[in-house]
Amino acid sequence: MTPAEPQKVLVADDDPVNRDVLCELLQPEYTVLLAKNGAQAVERATRHVPDLVLLDVMMPDMSGFEVLRRLRATPQTEHVSVIFISGLDRPEDEAAGLKMGASDYIAKPFNATVVLARVALHLQLVRQRRLLEHLAHVDGLTELANRRRFDDVYDLEWQRARRSGRPLSLALLDIDSFKQFNDLYGHPAGDRALRAVARVAGTHMRRPADLAARYGGEELVLLMPETDAVQALQIAQALRQAVAELMIAHAGSAAASCITVSIGGASLDPAQAESSAALFEAADVQLYRAKQGGRNRVMWRGAQEALTDAG
Repeated sequence: MTPAEPQKVLVADDDPVNRDVLCELLQPEYTVLLAKNGAQAVERATRHVPDLVLLDVMMPDMSGFEVLRRLRATPQTEHVSVIFISGLDRPEDEAAGLKMGASDYIAKPFNATVVLARVALHLQLVRQRRLLEHLAHVDGLTELANRRRFDDVYDLEWQRARRSGRPLSLALLDIDSFKQFNDLYGHPAGDRALRAVARVAGTHMRRPADLAARYGGEELVLLMPETDAVQALQIAQALRQAVAELMIAHAGSAAASCITVSIGGASLDPAQAESSAALFEAADVQLYRAKQGGRNRVMWRGAQEALTDAG
């Protein structure tokens, strides 16, 4: 969900009148999905992953309690907020729903103002939780993914590549002579330079699954699923050139008169049983070779190694 998209609310109730009333009530502000029984509620919640479910307890084929149990047992929906709307108004019924993981309980006949207020409250909590989850995976300085996020995604993409036999490319990027830059121009200027390089790296990750992350200090890591060595090398070379074209002056660099980067990369060969750690180490070795070779260049295992005209 992007900030511009309305949040999704699934209304699950076997009474068509209740469904229509709730749909009319919520539609002006939210995207409303409807389910007329428990099985349909589970299916639509799993397929659409709503932000909130308004769930009737008493349904003929599957009770709301069973629907909630199944939602909590499914990875896609285990964190979806659920509000029970039910004619069961005994305290023990409400307590049973809350103990199972429901976020709230509204008794029938419901009041429209109360429903809107409760829905707005819980959807605000959903937005806040997702914002915190997002911030936990973002580097505060560069606004790229942080190392924790990279580690999680890398593990998933490596496993996917091994299963599918599709290529996976990984690159490490280091800003040349960055310590000297900080010594000459100061750390605030260094932070600005790092952010500028990070923006360039982010714009070169064009596919939805591509990821640029800050790995530590002035080092970035680039993950490119379903990208072979030749394609990845071309992206890395374009990125290296784009950084040089920023023309950020660097009088202390031995590689050029401006900020430049060295990049080392490797691509997973599905035919070889290479671990994720070994692939990362291979990219690190290529980064070392790029630095030792004079910096401001790209070295890539498994593709033609293209050097640059430093200067």
